Amino acid sequence: MLMTLSTKVDAVDQIKLSEVVDELNRWYPPALAEDWDSVGLIVGDLNAPVRRILVALDPVAEVIDEAVNWDADLVLTHHPLFLKPVHQVSTATYKGKLVHQLISAGCALMNAHTNADRAQGGVADALADVIGLTNCRPLVPAHGAPLDKFVVFVPEADTDRVHQAMAAAGAGNLGEYRDCSWRSLGTGTFTASDQADPHIGTPGLTSTVPEYRLEMVAARPLRARILAAMRQTHPYEEPAFDIIELAAFPTEQGLGKVGELVDPMTLHQFAQHVAAVLPATAQGIRVAGDLSDQVRTIAVLGGSGDSLFGAARASGADVYLTSDLRHHPASEAREIALLRGGKPYLVDTAHWASESVWLPVVAQRLRQWAGGQYDHGSQRVEVRVSQRRTDPWTAQFPSSSLPGTEEHSSNSDERQH
Repeated sequence: MLMTLSTKVDAVDQIKLSEVVDELNRWYPPALAEDWDSVGLIVGDLNAPVRRILVALDPVAEVIDEAVNWDADLVLTHHPLFLKPVHQVSTATYKGKLVHQLISAGCALMNAHTNADRAQGGVADALADVIGLTNCRPLVPAHGAPLDKFVVFVPEADTDRVHQAMAAAGAGNLGEYRDCSWRSLGTGTFTASDQADPHIGTPGLTSTVPEYRLEMVAARPLRARILAAMRQTHPYEEPAFDIIELAAFPTEQGLGKVGELVDPMTLHQFAQHVAAVLPATAQGIRVAGDLSDQVRTIAVLGGSGDSLFGAARASGADVYLTSDLRHHPASEAREIALLRGGKPYLVDTAHWASESVWLPVVAQRLRQWAGGQYDHGSQRVEVRVSQRRTDPWTAQFPSSSLPGTEEHSSNSDERQH
């Protein structure tokens, strides 16, 4: 009987998958993801308990094997398993086989991709931190949710009631503040027709009424609900109101980061620094620019970044550090930069290296959150960063005949052994 009771208590204390998913979505809101992206829970029972979480960059077979062998309940990856529409998940396909393996093992799979790229505490922050950048700002700021401003003219005696109804419908929320409004007292005039049934005044006669101009801001998706609440509580048959669409403001979230090195260094020194602080890869670090020139302002973007050359130039960065740079976009970016004094220079890292620095960050964040879910902060969820290197490249053979690169190639090569 005591054993049964103990088991029930332990089950109650366990964190459910739904709780972990909700928390991850709070840290990395799905709304921040690109339209083409696929983020969120891919496989899993939301009511299942979570005791072990494996964090990895890629949902590949060796990572899933690692998770199953460790008896993990959840694998959190950066990259999605499914990015394009899927019509079947049979074991005839390698992705279908992974799905079956996860379900058979009772292991969930979730990913945070471009939402983690944009969110604070995400991939961009992790990359900027490991590079050692200060005074960081988004390279491409994400804009806040679209807002409306409701301007409603209400008889003085009815203003509180209308305000409360609109607030209950979601108006007046600004950051950590609720029930926010602005009121200014003025005079309203109107003449009701003979067919009207005015709350104040007489049909056919002009009425003058002390009215408040009530202003409240609300998220645009709530427009219909707030408008209905206002109409329902407003005493007039035809309330006078305006709905003004406000400009979207940039936030501290966004793609990439721009920051400053504590001390300037040459491009050569900076490239060596990057090679030292990022995980070693077969690719190493590629550089385009004057190695002897001084650099300080650095733009970084984890993962593929040749679509944001324009943003990097506009940021005033001396260097743009990213991954997967292709020949033609990189060549054109350098030609444009040369017309503007040569900057930004380009530093190209391996995709895996630039994004994997986020894994220990999110793992530690999960440990702290999970520990705080219990009395006395007892740790009942284990979180581990995958030990599998999922960089697809396994070797590099640098050219020995490129003038001026012998030293840099040998340094890079030494790091691989």
